[in-house]
Amino acid sequence: MAVMITDECINCDACASECPVAAILPDDNEKNPFEGERFYVKPETCVECVSHADTPRCAEACPTEGSIVWDMPYTVEFNDYYAEGNEAGTYKIREHKSKGLMLPTVKEQAFMDISMDARTSHANVMDSF
Repeated sequence: MAVMITDECINCDACASECPVAAILPDDNEKNPFEGERFYVKPETCVECVSHADTPRCAEACPTEGSIVWDMPYTVEFNDYYAEGNEAGTYKIREHKSKGLMLPTVKEQAFMDISMDARTSHANVMDSF
């Protein structure tokens, strides 16, 4: 995932329609670990708009500052981070029938060259551009 939606989300739906890979789930989706609270970015699907736009389109569309922040790249290096987050309920990573949990070891995702400081601090995405 490289981006995540925080509890600042007002559920306005501006971000979901902008996502070129349909990685954003509304708050009423049963696959959303924050169901009933806020929208959710599926980490196993998000590509940070690499090859689609210069900046993540969801963050550009979001009217609420601080709702969309950086997360770790969805790469093998951060496999344990996402596995632990899935177990803790922070993520609800899709389980494939034959491949199992779609962690980065199964399928890495593209990501932008953003500082690790911005990612570890979950900095506002738009502050990076």
